[in-house]
Amino acid sequence: MEQSNPYLKAAFLEVVDNQLRDNDPPETRETLDRLMQQGVSEQDARIYIGQAACIEVWSILRNKTEFNLARYVRNLKNLPNEPTE
Repeated sequence: MEQSNPYLKAAFLEVVDNQLRDNDPPETRETLDRLMQQGVSEQDARIYIGQAACIEVWSILRNKTEFNLARYVRNLKNLPNEPTE
C-alpha cells in the first residue's frame, strides 16, 4: 500500500484553502460546490482540487514552465476524474 506524505498533503490543502479564501481562481470555489452537490464530502473535494494543483506544481518543476491557468481550470472542471495532463 502506498502511503502519502502528510506534509505534502497539508501543503496542497493549504493551497486549496488559500484559493478558496481569495476566490482566485473562482473556479476553485465552483469546483468545491459542484463536487459537494454531487455527494462528495468537503474533505474529499478539497483533496481532489489539491490533486489538480499538484499537477500544476509538477509541471512547473519538471518542465520549468509557468503556471498554466487554462490547464488547471480544465482539470478542475473534469474532477472528480483524476487529472491527466
